[in-house]
Amino acid sequence: MSETSTTTPAPAGIPDALDRLLAALDLREVDGWGPRGEDDVWRGDSVPGPARRVYGGQVLAQALLACGRTVDDDRLPHSLHAYFLREGTLDTPIDFAVERLRDGRSFSARRSHAIQHNKPILSLTVSFQTDQPGYEAFAPAPDDVPPPEDVTSAIEMLEGIDHPAAKFWSHESAFDLRHVGGSLYLGPDPRPKPTQQVWVRARHAIESDDRLLHRALLAFACDQVMLEPVLRQAGRSWIDVGGTVPMASLDHAMWFHRDARADDWLLYVQESPGAQGGRGLGLARVYDREGRLVASIAQEGMIRLPG
Repeated sequence: MSETSTTTPAPAGIPDALDRLLAALDLREVDGWGPRGEDDVWRGDSVPGPARRVYGGQVLAQALLACGRTVDDDRLPHSLHAYFLREGTLDTPIDFAVERLRDGRSFSARRSHAIQHNKPILSLTVSFQTDQPGYEAFAPAPDDVPPPEDVTSAIEMLEGIDHPAAKFWSHESAFDLRHVGGSLYLGPDPRPKPTQQVWVRARHAIESDDRLLHRALLAFACDQVMLEPVLRQAGRSWIDVGGTVPMASLDHAMWFHRDARADDWLLYVQESPGAQGGRGLGLARVYDREGRLVASIAQEGMIRLPG
């Protein structure tokens, strides 16, 4: 998986979705203490998501960036744990109140609440670490995955379909998603299974080399696909979501193992170990094109499938 490729240009005449996202991630500092006595407050706006509410991955990425603004530049997030508490509205800025829990010799811990209409919509705890050498090992990437150039893009697949969701994924999404073996956008998997593989990359090159920003973008992108293995195993598709199948993220855990750029192709190797009680669990290992493990992710979501 070491072959290189160029990034996908933004379609002519269409506002740049990735640049709108980068602007939303450029948080501004707010004077004063947080509503719960937190040490720092940052504010950000929202970008349109696939539903008429704030996209959870956006709030997750913004909260991570807010926490990162309060640690030394040489410390990067290595793990985060978040709970999605309430829906957010698109027309009101979100405040990110950060509590400085601890600064040690190698690690820093931060907690943030995303506040909208005086109520928390997300709670996040993050641990940061100074770059340090040490033993390295990781589970290898699968060796039978076709390169992203040989996999159909959601942008290409949904182009021209007159449906709000199709228009979002083909024109307004900041990322290019390519499902190995077929996506769930237009219908279920004809052979349901609890696994899938997806190539993911920002729609065009990102000028910034900010390592924290690229980790935040990785957190943003992963929320789009984490519960898909649950849908795939159940023989359902995105057409069902919001209608017969209500679905929403509940909590999210992520471990960053090494640097990766959001504008380079990343392979998500995913599975769902189980679903019960109106909830489903999605797991993912994320690899770069050289087959190195970049991140590990777990997310549980509400997904109310009939028994």
